[in-house]
Amino acid sequence: MSLQLHDTLQGKKVAFEPLREGEVTMYLCGPTVYNYAHIGNARPAVVFDLLARLLRRSYKLTFARNITDVDDKINAASIESGKPIDEITARFIKAYNDDMGALGVRAPDVEPRATQHIAEMIEMIETLIEKGFAYEAEQHVLFDVSSYEQYGALSKRDLREMIAGARVEVAPYKRAAHDFVLWKPSTPELPGWESPWGRGRPGWHIECSAMAAKHLGDTIDIHAGGRDLVFPHHENELAQSCCAHDGAPFARYWLHNGFLSMDQTKMSKSLGNVLLVHELIKTVPGEVIRLALLSAHYKQPLDWSTETLESARSMLDRLYGAVQDIAVSDQARAAAEVPQDLIDALEDDLNSPRAMAAFFGLAKELNKATDEAERESLAANMYAAGELMGLLGNNPDEWFSGDVEGAIPSDEIEALIKKRNDAKAAKDFQTADAIRDQLGALGVTIQDGRDGTSWRRN
Repeated sequence: MSLQLHDTLQGKKVAFEPLREGEVTMYLCGPTVYNYAHIGNARPAVVFDLLARLLRRSYKLTFARNITDVDDKINAASIESGKPIDEITARFIKAYNDDMGALGVRAPDVEPRATQHIAEMIEMIETLIEKGFAYEAEQHVLFDVSSYEQYGALSKRDLREMIAGARVEVAPYKRAAHDFVLWKPSTPELPGWESPWGRGRPGWHIECSAMAAKHLGDTIDIHAGGRDLVFPHHENELAQSCCAHDGAPFARYWLHNGFLSMDQTKMSKSLGNVLLVHELIKTVPGEVIRLALLSAHYKQPLDWSTETLESARSMLDRLYGAVQDIAVSDQARAAAEVPQDLIDALEDDLNSPRAMAAFFGLAKELNKATDEAERESLAANMYAAGELMGLLGNNPDEWFSGDVEGAIPSDEIEALIKKRNDAKAAKDFQTADAIRDQLGALGVTIQDGRDGTSWRRN
């Protein structure tokens, strides 16, 4: 394997070499489970699932994706809903895993939960205090940022400039505004654990450091996440982990996916444009969403729109169309190979657009082939490529009939068209237009003609 990855810390694409020959450790920051995941949360899950699939071809991979199940947002959701915290976190952990599974995201090897690693967090905090990198103040424990000379290296921020430009009000227990919390006190109604500093709960950043060390070791090969986590979360993780482990590198490679916007606009609750995966998969097949998330290089921004989904659906129709009506034996599948140009594309910093171009090159070759044995072999290669990319997991006939998860069934389309035609006959054009728009949003185009109304999936 000749894998090249863009390392955020080095600021360039470099050759990947694991710490131990033949083995790779990877950690991905997972969800904070107080609500359903939005489409921006799904991007790193899909992107780094693809990387995990690629790595498993050549290495023994141990992939950890954590669950943050103690957090102020979870506490707020509990207070707002009146439901116990454990009930909220259990519900949204299951929802997250189910929703990501619908996008073809495979379960990680390890899924550590913050609440199950409090002892490891306390131990790491004690180590940081003993080594002079953290201090206790008013039942809080804080990391002394000034004690770590390399602070800011990951996010390319100068500590002196951060201090000079700080607009954060300094809490009375802090030595400096940029010092961050490792442990904080809990009031009786909030989750809390006994510690040397009183009953309290961990800060966000220490959670990932402790869980990564517990399951993957002091130095991990790959730490991944969204670009929004570079600062302060990953910067703080790096600082506290290096200091706790006598300067040992926390991660050999840092990978970050780009931001996702909605129709050229940043997603935000205030704008009402937050798109939940849980709702989207009710009307859109998971493979369509997955391909849409892989349509841009992972490091680049991705703008999400109706056109993004329509394009992904059209691309999948072409791939499924190529293998439709071709019977592929178990023997042919066992002998199948992923095209080398597709592998080369993925090994070049996970270049998914280039990989998809190679995938379509294979489909084009299959469409031109006339020899049945050759067609079966090429179709088997298509399925092998799909296995690597997380695509072509459905039966082609079911794909085109709409009998796949997330697609509106054909009989429901026919029922909506009948309802629309009845509305037109009653001159209720407002209802008829609304149904047309509804079908359009579901990826169905209708066409009125002399012989009635026909429809097709986009």
